[in-house]
Amino acid sequence: MLNIVCFGEVLWDEFPDHKKIGGAPLNVAIRLQSFNNHTAVISRIGADDDGEKIISYCKKQDVQVDNIQVDETLKTGIVKVMLNEKGSAAYDIKFPSAWDNIQFTESAKKSTQLANAFVFGSLVVRNDASKKTLYELLKVAKYKIFDINLRAPYYTPSVLKHLMKEADFIKFNDDEIYEVTDLFKSTSRSLEQNIMFVAEQTDTKCICVTKGRHGAVLYYDKVLYYNSGYKIKVVDTVGAGDSFLAALIDKLLKGVSPQEAINFACAVGALVAGSAGANPPISVAEIETFINA
Repeated sequence: MLNIVCFGEVLWDEFPDHKKIGGAPLNVAIRLQSFNNHTAVISRIGADDDGEKIISYCKKQDVQVDNIQVDETLKTGIVKVMLNEKGSAAYDIKFPSAWDNIQFTESAKKSTQLANAFVFGSLVVRNDASKKTLYELLKVAKYKIFDINLRAPYYTPSVLKHLMKEADFIKFNDDEIYEVTDLFKSTSRSLEQNIMFVAEQTDTKCICVTKGRHGAVLYYDKVLYYNSGYKIKVVDTVGAGDSFLAALIDKLLKGVSPQEAINFACAVGALVAGSAGANPPISVAEIETFINA
């Protein structure tokens, strides 16, 4: 069993006709918890009904909430999700929200120090308060996993570069890696060469790039591993990348071979994309049946 801390936004995804609890760090934590790990979230909610429902939901999922702070001024985060005809999502993220104001505490520091891994994203650094807290926690984290979620205008090249250099593991989607490598003046259009470019620029030994329905590429200890994806009828893509990352972390940190890990992660991502919302319940048996089919 792994002990993993996820840092960043917890919020509500508002769809045209309903809303669901989400936020990339929380999605990752919930999926990791479903694989029999101990997970905790460091974040901040408003003193409102939406925040209370997030706490209640986390507890039902057995995600530890001691370091989800309550803000008396800012409201719990809201993201308006717009889906196109293929189920792909675009986002309108309310600013400021409570998770923009995550404070550094000794409790959060201790939780981070004790964890096998510390997962964080790029969206949470859009505001100085949460960014400052993240930078302090990165100083004490054992193994740092950077989940890049580029949401314009909430990032800068200098902050991205700093966080990539801090990370032991970086996860992109295919659009994001090209955007980042363009920022840092890569001249290549090859995905593999750009993965190597990031590895060299940041001294990162593990990089993963998801490619939607076309699977993913994993760079692990100087070797490339591929999965070409699994066929699924897409309902919506919200949270699919988060569950992919959780599945990949789970397998790699438990010593499973990189090829088996990326196969498992791609299957989990596909199953989530084939379901509504970010956190549909999916059993390991269901995942293994899907892979073998």
